[in-house]
Amino acid sequence: MAEREAPIFEARDLQKRFGGLQATDNLSLALEQGRVHALIGPNGAGKTTALAQLSGELVPDGGRIRFRGRDITRLDMPGRARLGIARSFQITAIFEAFSVRDNVALAVQARARHHFRMFGRARRDRSLVEPAEAALEQVGLTAVADRRASELAHGQKRQLEIAMALATEPSVLLLDEPMAGMGPAESEVIIALLEGLRSRYAVLLVEHDMGVVFRLADTLSVLVNGGLIASGDPVAVRDDPRVQAAYLGEGG
Repeated sequence: MAEREAPIFEARDLQKRFGGLQATDNLSLALEQGRVHALIGPNGAGKTTALAQLSGELVPDGGRIRFRGRDITRLDMPGRARLGIARSFQITAIFEAFSVRDNVALAVQARARHHFRMFGRARRDRSLVEPAEAALEQVGLTAVADRRASELAHGQKRQLEIAMALATEPSVLLLDEPMAGMGPAESEVIIALLEGLRSRYAVLLVEHDMGVVFRLADTLSVLVNGGLIASGDPVAVRDDPRVQAAYLGEGG
């Protein structure tokens, strides 16, 4: 059996409190290149708070986060993005008035620290446009590159958001419910996209759709009241009585 690679992104014993609420309770997980690690849990389990700490949006009260062996626990979200840690949000975060291509070029520009100066001129900068076009090709949006983002269907907007993340040249993708609000046909497009991308990235997938989770996940972790109750092989985790009682048995 081939030896597994060391994780490139790890969280150890994360803690986060809001007043009397223990939102994150000794959370530990590890992401490996070429593998999808799904994080699930009932509403209020602490998934959003956990993802905020992993992405740099929130600083944990305790514990450590490491990327390629470097301690990044206190590094902010832009700093993590520059290292290669990209997050997508549950609600699409795109510039509706801009073209599809310009949205992705902005993401390239941000990674290059151009600070959005003179974007009209940047639209003609091949060092921004070429990576943007490559990312759009990866997600299947080349044909609509010149359309305004506001004209896209919901599923296409999620594809665009993933293209924006890919344009930052990440090695880690933190995906927050990428199937939110989608119908079956749109979900199939995103599933196929993620299946095609998985070999090149370490992926954390926070997702409510259990069918999607079991199709994509190599590792499954279940969060309840801020702490993990099970983590490992998805089938074994699914069959764990604690998981069935806390989450799957609720019909979620």
